[in-house]
Amino acid sequence: MRYSILLLTLAALSTQSVASSEMIVKDTVTSQNKKRAFYLFVPDSVKSGSPAPLIVLLHGSGRNGLTLAEKWKDLASKERIILVGPDSLDPRVWNSPVDGPDFLHDLVEDLKAKFTINPRRVYLFGHSGGAVFALYMSLLESQYFAAAAVHAGALHQKDPAVAIAKRKSPIALFVGTRDPFFPLSDVRDTRDQLNNQGFAAELTEMPGHDHNYYDVASKINQSAWEFLKKHQLSEDPHYEQYDYKK
Repeated sequence: MRYSILLLTLAALSTQSVASSEMIVKDTVTSQNKKRAFYLFVPDSVKSGSPAPLIVLLHGSGRNGLTLAEKWKDLASKERIILVGPDSLDPRVWNSPVDGPDFLHDLVEDLKAKFTINPRRVYLFGHSGGAVFALYMSLLESQYFAAAAVHAGALHQKDPAVAIAKRKSPIALFVGTRDPFFPLSDVRDTRDQLNNQGFAAELTEMPGHDHNYYDVASKINQSAWEFLKKHQLSEDPHYEQYDYKK
């Protein structure tokens, strides 16, 4: 009897040990001669399985990469998704060129060298300021990122960036009908700009919802993943290099 109890105890401890190994870890990568912080989550199931998708999470203003990684962690564990949440150089805002696309490219390539990532299934997700940046990165690097999903973000009216994209990237937009920072009309305009240029952007309007992503993150993340997982690059990724000095 004691022997049986001991076995059960050891089994329980073993299970707890496996579960606890799935942690979000903070690390750094050197990009443009600067050490940049990011938060990484790699499910245990990924380490010995087939190539996994990667989602690059772009945080909202005044936050960091951990705030999104924490909200995506459970879904990522279930779906075998690697997550990386980089920090913008200035926590208040995402800026180009210091935060991307070069920084995001350097980060993704560094992770590809360390983990079994499917290069045709690298996605973007962003909230608020990170959503805006994700939209621009998906246009500038349309042949590198497979698709993007964003919550509470929009482009400028008649935004010239829409015409830059060499590929009509799949883009999903989520916004609350009561968002005070990104009015529904602005997000609808973004959808229309994209679709008028041949994209197939999808807009999900959330009745009564405001700007607060964190209270409804699980719902948004599930819907975002249902969209993202349907898409992958038809060819190996191509990274577009830009000369910002010009």
